[in-house]
Amino acid sequence: MPEHAPARTRLIDPAALDALTARAQASPRRRMNDNLHPHDDHPAHRLLNAIEPDSYVQPHRHLDPAKDETILCLRGRLGCILFDDAGAVQSLHRLGAGHAFGIDIVHGQFHSLVSLDSGSVMFEAKSGPYVPLNAGELAPWAPGAGDPAAGAYLRWMTGLFAALKAG
Repeated sequence: MPEHAPARTRLIDPAALDALTARAQASPRRRMNDNLHPHDDHPAHRLLNAIEPDSYVQPHRHLDPAKDETILCLRGRLGCILFDDAGAVQSLHRLGAGHAFGIDIVHGQFHSLVSLDSGSVMFEAKSGPYVPLNAGELAPWAPGAGDPAAGAYLRWMTGLFAALKAG
């Protein structure tokens, strides 16, 4: 039987991850998502997100009780940092081969992700519709994406995982 799928069915294979990684590497933000859901208003958001080590994800939270977020590491290694409301680190989690496969983050929890390997790709799922983060969801104690201090903050977040390398 030939291997093919109906038009809306998508195969997530190494070629798809390679293509998405190439787009992330060419992006000024150094990350790129590929939505598997058909439109921003869809009730279930599922996406692939390729992220490079020099991509800064400002710590944030999703306040909507329907926006718990599940992240699975498909390739590479990711670091997930959970923060308390004041910006203190609550916990660190390495995601990827040899570690946890993923994490389910409850709404209201401040978090960020760092890529620990070039070519890292995650699968994300949360409820739709898409609503941009508002001021109450962005961590006020962390620099914004365009802030010159963002690079230093990213290096600090990534450095949190240096002590975990042996574990």
